[in-house]
Amino acid sequence: MPTFTRRDLLRRLAAGAAAAALPAVAAAASSSVPRSGKRPNVLFLYSDDQRFNTIHALGNDEIVTPTMDSLARNGVAFTHSFIMGGTQGAICVASRAMLMTGESLYRAMSVKDTLFPEALREAGYATYGIGKWHNGPPAYARAFSGGADIFFGGMSDHLKMPVYDFNPAGKYPKANVRTGERFSSELFSDAAVQFLREFQEDKPFFLYVAYTAPHDPRMAPQKDKDMYPPDKISLPPNFMAEHPFDNGDLKVRDEQLAPWPRTPEVVRRNIAAYYAMITHLDEQMGRVLAALRETGHANDTLVIFAGDNGLALGQHGLFGKQNLYEHSARVPMIIAGPNIPKGQRCDALVYQFDLCPTICELTGTPIPATVESRSLLPLIRGEQKQTWATIFGSYRDYQRMVRDSRFKLIEYYVGADGKGTRKTQLFDIAKDPWELNDLAGDPNYAKELDRLRTELRAWMEKTDDPLLKPATPLPTGSRKRVGGKAKKAKAAKSKEGI
Repeated sequence: MPTFTRRDLLRRLAAGAAAAALPAVAAAASSSVPRSGKRPNVLFLYSDDQRFNTIHALGNDEIVTPTMDSLARNGVAFTHSFIMGGTQGAICVASRAMLMTGESLYRAMSVKDTLFPEALREAGYATYGIGKWHNGPPAYARAFSGGADIFFGGMSDHLKMPVYDFNPAGKYPKANVRTGERFSSELFSDAAVQFLREFQEDKPFFLYVAYTAPHDPRMAPQKDKDMYPPDKISLPPNFMAEHPFDNGDLKVRDEQLAPWPRTPEVVRRNIAAYYAMITHLDEQMGRVLAALRETGHANDTLVIFAGDNGLALGQHGLFGKQNLYEHSARVPMIIAGPNIPKGQRCDALVYQFDLCPTICELTGTPIPATVESRSLLPLIRGEQKQTWATIFGSYRDYQRMVRDSRFKLIEYYVGADGKGTRKTQLFDIAKDPWELNDLAGDPNYAKELDRLRTELRAWMEKTDDPLLKPATPLPTGSRKRVGGKAKKAKAAKSKEGI
């Protein structure tokens, strides 16, 4: 009797699941022509805490994700999609605000300007919101004309998800909350399937399904857990027992989910549980895509899949997402459907909130005047090789980052005296993708360091970074301690971007 390795088993399971899921997904991306003159529907599938390298088809041989794989085979996968960071430990609040507004970090947080679902709604779309909404009931009421199983929060027990039924008046008193009766991913997918089966309006729809998986508590069903024995999980090359220095938030809530020093056993257990959550989520997403086909909406619906932020889980001695390393700042993002090429990989640096103007353009909806991000269509159509030369990142007052296609700079301002003690990291990402070899002190890279510090300062000014204030030490090309108030940049009024 032949014997199989765990990898053989996972590949066979993935192949079988993909065979079942592929027809629904392939059909959703098979047509390049929307239904007779009408604008395409949009199905937005959003995961929570899923980092960029957790899709089998995009290079992770240890995880089973047939639905996400099918989307990647039938659309464009953006392999270098980033978030801009956060102003608090709950990174998803800022990430979701930027996605909805298309605005940079410090302008998006108020969520007062036009949200892109709001723009779609004003343009004649039926907008329907399901699942996690971490930006408050007033913003939700502006964005959606309908919804179900709405979760106004950051995280919860997946078997006891506190949700609300949609209220046309936009009122959600706590007295109306109820407990979901199924695992969160199943609950939200049920609502999405029901919407697709019952939708009869003579207008296009925007269906937003925001899952709470794979966010902890990582409590996937047993069948999914059994697929990932911890002792068979690879330890990431940048595993560390502890972070080598104080990054400003080493004791934030997420970092307390595992003891110090981190051990290989604990990290493997957590990664296994994380993968199990993603596999279960993938299966539930497949149910929604199957319903899209069954209801006749497959050929005229854009399918967008994205994550709100990444997660460390033992990399660099960290467990959370409150940092600016690749594992936390980089997220999965795939677009499939009418007029979208199949099976393409785009390695250009992009932001997740570039989806805002992209969706507007794909649906023929006017882009709100306050949008600062840039449409991905020139990349999708092959008209440009890049839209952003560099990517900026920020976390609270402690960390700032800028990255180009090769090098990455992270500056840390940590100190109880409030004067901003600086620690600098410089990585050659092309040669060192796991960010292990800090080149900041190497004189051979002094020019790169100065160049990126100048670029970082420019980004801070463009985004109205609050760290720009008198007497604050800031990164500059000449590496001097420079203060000065930021110029009050006006919000971009077109697709030109920040």
